[in-house]
Amino acid sequence: MAHHPSPESTGPTGPTGPTGPGSPQDMPPAPGDLGLDPETLPQPIRDELLAPDPAAIDTSSKELRDGLNRCPKCGSTELRQRAGSDRLICLYCRHEWAATRVEEAFGLGEGIAELQGTQVASGARDIAADAQSLRSYKCGGCGAEVVINTETALTARCHWCRHVLGVNEQIDNGAVPDAVLPFHVKKDDAVARIRQFVGKRSLFALKAFKDEFTPENVVGVYLPYMVVDARGSADAAGLGEIETRRYTRGEGKNKQTYYDADVWRVQRHVDFTVDDLTLESSARRGNLDTRSNTHNVINTILPFDTKNAVQWNASYLVGYSSEKRDRDVQHLMPRVQEQMLAIARAQMQPSVRRYDRGVRWERERMDLKGTRWVSMYLPVWLYAYHQPGSGGGLLHYIAVNGRTGETMGSVPVQQWKLLLAALTLGTVVEALALWIISR
Repeated sequence: MAHHPSPESTGPTGPTGPTGPGSPQDMPPAPGDLGLDPETLPQPIRDELLAPDPAAIDTSSKELRDGLNRCPKCGSTELRQRAGSDRLICLYCRHEWAATRVEEAFGLGEGIAELQGTQVASGARDIAADAQSLRSYKCGGCGAEVVINTETALTARCHWCRHVLGVNEQIDNGAVPDAVLPFHVKKDDAVARIRQFVGKRSLFALKAFKDEFTPENVVGVYLPYMVVDARGSADAAGLGEIETRRYTRGEGKNKQTYYDADVWRVQRHVDFTVDDLTLESSARRGNLDTRSNTHNVINTILPFDTKNAVQWNASYLVGYSSEKRDRDVQHLMPRVQEQMLAIARAQMQPSVRRYDRGVRWERERMDLKGTRWVSMYLPVWLYAYHQPGSGGGLLHYIAVNGRTGETMGSVPVQQWKLLLAALTLGTVVEALALWIISR
C-alpha cells in the first residue's frame, strides 16, 4: 500500500508545512525552476522549447546565405551596382538584373489599416547583448576563413581565391538590415553640390575651413534607419478662442490694444495611419547635441523614396561605407509615439481653423494600435570638418541625399564678420528710418 505523508511529515528538505490555498507552495514555479532537461522531452515539445523566438516577417535572403553573391548567368562574384540605378551588373560577363523591391517581396506596403500589436521584420530584431562586430566567414569558393569587421563593411575579398564575400545572413549584431536603398547620386555630382553649397556661404566662412576645404574627400555611407508603418488614434481637449472685437485704449506710449473673444471647449478625435515613418536607429547619429556636432543636418535632407528600397544584397555596399544600427524597437518606441502625436495634431488642425485666436490643448492622448518595423540602409554623401574649440570643438557636416541630391550642412563662420555685418546692417536701417521720417 502506498504511504502518503501527513502535512507535518519531513521530506528531503525539511518540514513541508501546510499546502493550503494562499501558502507559498501554491505559487507557480518561476521559469527554469522545474529543472527539466529538454533532451528528455518529446520531440515536438523539445523543438518548440529550443526554437528561437520567431520574427513576424522573415526577410532573410536564403539564396545568399553561403556568402557568395553570384551572377545568375556566369557565376562570377564580381558584382557592382550599376551607377545611378537600382540594378546590379556582373563585371565579368556584363549581365545586368534588377533586384526585388522589398515591399513587393514581403507585402510591406499593405495592410497598414489593419495593423495590430508590434510586427518586427527579421532584420529589425533585437540586437544580442554579447554581439561582436568582428565575424569570421568561410569562403564558399575555397573554404578559407575570412574575417569581416561588420562595424564598417559588409563585403570582403578572399585573400586566397579572390572571390568577393558578402554578409547576407541577418546576424545578431544589427549589421544586416531587411532592405537597402541604393545610391543614385554619383560622387562627382555630390562633390559639385557640396562645392556649390559652401561657395554660397564662403563670405563668412572660417578661413581655416576655406583653406582646408576638399570636397573630393566626401564619403558615401549607408546610414541605418528603422522604417515604420503605424496605425493609431488620438484624442485632444482644450480651449479655443474666436475674436469678437478689437479696440485700443490710452494715448502715446500708454496706448494698448485689447480684444474680446468667445471661449469654446474643444474636443477632437482622429484615426489615422502612417506609411514609412523614418527614424535613425544609430545612437550616435540620433545624438543631436548641437554643442558638439551637427548631426541634425541629416534630417533636413529627408525624405527618401523608401518605397523603392530593394531586398538586402551586400553587393550594393561595394565601394561604400556603412554604419550598423545599435538601437532596438523598444528604444525607438517613445520616438514613434512622439512623432505620431505630432502627426495627429496636424490632422486636427484643419478642423480648428475657425478659432482665429488659436486652440490651447490641455489634454492629449495617443493610442498606438499597431506598428510594423523594417530595418533599412539609406544612402548619404557626407563631408565632415572638425572645428577646434573648447569642450572638444564642433564637428560640422555637409550631407547630400544619395537619391534626390538634396543638400544641407553646417559651415564654420568667422564670428567677427557676422558681428560687423550686423552692425553695418543696423546702421543702414537706422539711417533709412531717419530719412523716411524726415520726409
